[in-house]
Amino acid sequence: MKRVNIKCPYCGSRALLRPASVIYGGNAIDPTAPYYVCARFPACNSYVAAHRDTRLPMGTLADRDLRRKRIEAHKAFNRLWETGLMGKKQAYRWLQAKLGLPEQEAHIGRFSLFRCEEVIRLCETFPHLDNRAA
Repeated sequence: MKRVNIKCPYCGSRALLRPASVIYGGNAIDPTAPYYVCARFPACNSYVAAHRDTRLPMGTLADRDLRRKRIEAHKAFNRLWETGLMGKKQAYRWLQAKLGLPEQEAHIGRFSLFRCEEVIRLCETFPHLDNRAA
């Protein structure tokens, strides 16, 4: 497995691969799920989930505000394909084109607060989405 060296964008500390139980304690759905967690956690509350098989991060470290905004962006974006307006791959291609991003950069887990707001706005103004269930 490739070693990943991640620095926290908030405090500059190193991020360490830890189980979900470090973050969520006894409330973790899967206590062994891998996460990259800032070494200063919980004082610095930034982390990101990792892929179980490769241990590569699913995005960039995020604090509470950015994690919440990414969740909102995912909900808005997922409505495009969950309501049947388009397929999932088609929705990602649409998002890439709207944001002017190459495929490898068009992942909400890598987006900033500003970019997440942009995704939400684009999705909420998508034609015919307003008549679908939320």
